[in-house]
Amino acid sequence: MAAPSVSSPRRLLLVLGDQLDYERFLPQDFDPSSDLFWLAEASEESTHVRSNKHRIVCFLAAMRHFRNHLQKEKLPLLYHELGEGETTLGQLLAKDLDQLKPEIVSVVKPGDYRVEQSLRQVCEKAGVHWEVREDEHFLCSQQEFEDHARGRKSLRMEFFYREMRRKYDVLMDGKDPVGGAWNFDKDNREVLASKAHRPLPQFADVHPTRLLAK
Repeated sequence: MAAPSVSSPRRLLLVLGDQLDYERFLPQDFDPSSDLFWLAEASEESTHVRSNKHRIVCFLAAMRHFRNHLQKEKLPLLYHELGEGETTLGQLLAKDLDQLKPEIVSVVKPGDYRVEQSLRQVCEKAGVHWEVREDEHFLCSQQEFEDHARGRKSLRMEFFYREMRRKYDVLMDGKDPVGGAWNFDKDNREVLASKAHRPLPQFADVHPTRLLAK
C-alpha cells in the first residue's frame, strides 16, 4: 500500500479501474491540501465474473500506470495492490475510512451497479457522506435518460437512440437519417446456413483465482 500524502483528508476521491482518464480525472474543486486520491486492486473484481487472464493483467497494468502518473504529477494518493488481505473494494474502503476518517467520499458515477451499491453502503455504515459526480464520458446524463423514460409504458433503446442522433446531428441528413433508415437490423437476420454449424471447441475450466495466484 502506498502511503497517503495527506494524513487527514477531508475528501477521498475514488478512481475505479475502468475510469482511468488522464485528462479529466481532476474535479474542478480539487484541493491538494485536503483531497486524497484512492485506488485499489481487489481480487473480487476478477472473480465475481470470470475473466480472461490477459484481461486481468492488462487491467492491473493500466491501473498501475495511472498510479505512476499521479505520483509523477505529485498528487496525493493512496493505492492498494493485490495481496493486502482484503479481497473486495468495500473491505478496503471500510478499513481506510476507519483510519483516515474523511468527511466525504467522492466518485465519478460507477458503471457497475453492484460496485456503486457496495461502496455507498460502506460509506453509510461509516457515517461518511457519499458523493457521486456525473460521468462526462457519456453524451447524456442519467437524469436526461430518466426524463426520457418517465411516463412511457415500455422502453426501447431505439427511440432514445434516435433522440441522441437528432440532438448531436450524428449520421443525420437534415432531419432524416443518413441512408434513409434509422437502422438496418432486418438485413442482419438471415438464417445461418446449416453447413456453417460446427461443434464449439472445448476449453479447460480454469477459475481466475488460480490465475491470480500464479
